Amino acid sequence: MNAVKDMVRQATKTICIPIHPAGWPFIFAFALVTILLSFVANELGYIGLVLTLWCVYFFRNPVRVTPERPGLIVSPSDGVVSMITKAPLPPELETDDENDPLFKAKNLTRVSVFLNVFDVHVNRIPVDGTVTQVVYHPGKFLNANMDKASLENERNTILMKIKDNKSSIAFVQIAGFIARRILCDAKEGTEMQAGEHYGIIRFGSRMDIYLPPRVQPSVIVGQRMIGGETVIADLNSKEKAMTGTAR
Repeated sequence: MNAVKDMVRQATKTICIPIHPAGWPFIFAFALVTILLSFVANELGYIGLVLTLWCVYFFRNPVRVTPERPGLIVSPSDGVVSMITKAPLPPELETDDENDPLFKAKNLTRVSVFLNVFDVHVNRIPVDGTVTQVVYHPGKFLNANMDKASLENERNTILMKIKDNKSSIAFVQIAGFIARRILCDAKEGTEMQAGEHYGIIRFGSRMDIYLPPRVQPSVIVGQRMIGGETVIADLNSKEKAMTGTAR
């Protein structure tokens, strides 16, 4: 009997995934259109039902288990690592702290995570710390996989002072060709924890993470990220950048 209860409980958790609040207006709109279409033709109603279910799936917000060891930087989003390169900080960022290592380096390691329309699009804080800047920058809607999307696309940039560390970290929500709306709930001066929700990008996008100087990525291009869980880097590690082979 207990085994049956456990199976039912597990099935319920799998099917009944929480939905991000930003998704409900879209879900209700899709459902209403589906009802109207069903009066016109059953086939149209079926198409509307599929689209409504996809909308529910898109705005899912599954529970994630975030590792808590000091110094870990977790992925702020689901998706695939599309690029790891050296790049300067976004030009919109500035600081009054002349000793912040993030601003002393000419170029930093930038890890880019590309989200397709089937990925979870809820964004999470990558490390414990205090939000010091939130800057929205209007722009284009180029393919988010392109390198120039980091500077030319619409984006929302967050600068965060890492807890118990001299350095800050920067991470950027970037709109893509399909994505047309960036939502960010993080506020300047707010202390936040790794894995905590802070926003969502609707319908395809990219996340850029600018690591502090001399911090090596623990992920490789092509690797799939789980937002709030996958460790992107370790501030306390002395290991070289991760390498890997597709098999």
